[in-house]
Amino acid sequence: MENCKNGCHNGTSCSDGETNHTVIDSFKASDLIIERVTSSKEKPDPSKLVFGTVFTDHMLCIEWSLEKGWQKPNIKPFQNLSLHPACSALHYAIELFEGLKAYRGEDGKIRLFRPKLNMERMLRSSVRATLPSFDKNEFLQCIMKLIEVDNEWVPHSTSASLYIRPTFIGTEPSLGVKKPSKALLFVILSPVGPYFSGGSFSPVSLWAEPKYVRAWKGGTGDCKMGGNYGSSIFAQYEAVDVGCQQVLWLYGEDHQITEVGTMNLFLYWINEDGEEELATPPLDGIILPGVTRQSILDLARKWGEFKVSERYLTMTDLITALKEARVKEMFGSGTACVVCPVSKIRYKNEILNIPTMENGPKMAERFLKKMADIQYGREESDWAPLIPTS
Repeated sequence: MENCKNGCHNGTSCSDGETNHTVIDSFKASDLIIERVTSSKEKPDPSKLVFGTVFTDHMLCIEWSLEKGWQKPNIKPFQNLSLHPACSALHYAIELFEGLKAYRGEDGKIRLFRPKLNMERMLRSSVRATLPSFDKNEFLQCIMKLIEVDNEWVPHSTSASLYIRPTFIGTEPSLGVKKPSKALLFVILSPVGPYFSGGSFSPVSLWAEPKYVRAWKGGTGDCKMGGNYGSSIFAQYEAVDVGCQQVLWLYGEDHQITEVGTMNLFLYWINEDGEEELATPPLDGIILPGVTRQSILDLARKWGEFKVSERYLTMTDLITALKEARVKEMFGSGTACVVCPVSKIRYKNEILNIPTMENGPKMAERFLKKMADIQYGREESDWAPLIPTS
């Protein structure tokens, strides 16, 4: 069956108002089967959480096959997966994932942060990975139900949160390089603490080395696939060997600045025309369309206080601006840390000092505070839908 690009379900209207399309077959949240644990594990101390090492009592699993289509979604006790040794995810990296968080506000209510953007990105990644489409709204309802079941795992703290990891893998039980005939969509949850120790900013140093490339035109850099991350680890360790904490990924002969580590990148500066500007590389196929990235752009445009651009930036542009004292701040953005200031860049065996911390990362802190206020319910926003709890 031909898929609607918007993930519409049979019997529903398309969110874009399209009429000439075929809607997809999908699972339904109303068909959820819930098998609860007999006893819950002990909850960790929110102040001692390490990212991604503790998991909740339950997980969500939804199986698909070419023969039978989508099966009923199932919330069940957290457990290991059973995979065929020839599984296509293991051999050919036919897999993808997402990352978002649930936050317990000061009012005790649990909120997500712009989860529809994650669902839209996951659906786009699924198409690129030749995995079956699904109704993104039904999937979000399933995730919300999983969080409701494990709601006590959302830390009772405004410096911690519940990390949500939806994952989609091809489970084709053969060694043929082809579109999988079987797949598994699952979600696991992990309570996590703040990205920075003590909750404060920790500026990072970057290694800008063009011999390694994170993504390329025509590739999958704009999709959230594990292969993009696994292939970056070698360069990350080399960055540490030369005294840097993260990699500043460059692209092309002109050394375009693309991303930093696993984050999108922002430059707050006075541009070539003397304008105050917040700039980030455009979504041209090699940049991951981050939810935090989009939120920063949306907030900055709403404020209307300075120019906001999605534009190409090169190392030459940055070096020239540094020499002319036009750089104010540089920071990365992502779900894990929200924003991460940059202090230094090692490029061609020279150290470029970024003035981010001289007077404090004021713009980065402003974005961090605004989004945290929304996430933890200090400010009402339609960006933060509530999770029902009994």
